[in-house]
Amino acid sequence: MSSFSNVSIERAANIYFDGKVTSRTVIFADGEKKTLGIMMPGEYRFDTGLKELMEIQAGSVTVLLPGETEWQTFNGGQSFEVPADSAFDIKVNEVTDYCCSYLKD
Repeated sequence: MSSFSNVSIERAANIYFDGKVTSRTVIFADGEKKTLGIMMPGEYRFDTGLKELMEIQAGSVTVLLPGETEWQTFNGGQSFEVPADSAFDIKVNEVTDYCCSYLKD
C-alpha cells in the first residue's frame, strides 16, 4: 500500500536517540495505529508492547530479533515481525524509511 486514506495524524513527532530516529503516528478510523518514520545510520534497541510489523520502505537495516542468535538484513521492500512485550536490536546501515504497524493478536 503506497498511501493511506481517511486517517488522522498526530502532530507531535516521536523522537528517539537524539533525533536519529523519528516518526509520526497515523490513526485509522478503526483505531489501528501505524508509525511512519526515518532512521539515520546507527545502532538502536527498541522495546515492544504490541506485536509489530516493520516494513522497510527504502534503505537497509540489520536486525537481531528476540530469541535469535543470527543477525538478518532487510532492505527496501522487505519486512519483519517482532513479538509483543519483547525487544530487538537494529543496525541501520543507511538512511531508512519505514512503516511500523502495531498488531493485535
